[in-house]
Amino acid sequence: MDVTRVLMVSPVRDIDIAVAWYERLLGRPADRRPMASLADWHLTASGWLQVFEDPAHAGSTLLNLEVPSLDEALSEVAERGLTAGPVQTGGVRTRFAALEDPDGNRVTLLENPVA
Repeated sequence: MDVTRVLMVSPVRDIDIAVAWYERLLGRPADRRPMASLADWHLTASGWLQVFEDPAHAGSTLLNLEVPSLDEALSEVAERGLTAGPVQTGGVRTRFAALEDPDGNRVTLLENPVA
């Protein structure tokens, strides 16, 4: 099986509240709003984040976003008014910190310099 794109989908209760939060997290508006209940951010050439209004499943997602520098990413999101939990370590050199969107979906920022 060949995979050409990876889509992360975060179900939310209210699309407008969620889009505003993800815009603050990512530092930019959505790349596309193909329908009223969906927003797309093209994070890499083959990795997209979709925020989708689906109240029945809101708050059930775990998203991991690898960043080049965790300290810089945490500083950026703090400047935009978002607060992450404590920095934790995993493995030998992996560091990460998590935030929650307004519905409780967990977004973990991950730095893995040995990847």
